[in-house]
Amino acid sequence: QVQLVESGGGLVQAGESLRLSCAASGRTFRPAAMGWFRQTPGKERELVAEITWSGGRTFYSDSVEGRFTISRDNAKNTVYLQMNSLKPEDTAAYYCAGKVSVPYRYDCWGQGTQVTVSS
Repeated sequence: QVQLVESGGGLVQAGESLRLSCAASGRTFRPAAMGWFRQTPGKERELVAEITWSGGRTFYSDSVEGRFTISRDNAKNTVYLQMNSLKPEDTAAYYCAGKVSVPYRYDCWGQGTQVTVSS
């Protein structure tokens, strides 16, 4: 059973940066991809960034392209989300998720970490 634990959330001012981390533990960890989602009350969970585990290919939503960077450390079983030039609209609960098992949909989730950006 894989477990994902996020860290690094907090309260920052607009324009500042934060780095989120997501550490995986448990059985041998070889996901197809890892992603960061975010959610605000009353809205659907949104995929903001994704990275393939073996090739490191990345995807970003339009709302974060150019400001956020997803990366992974395969040796540490950890994925990161570097968030720069934060805006108040980035305020959300951020979740790490993995495509761990066949058919490789997002089937493993962390508990979430809150990011609040003040104006």
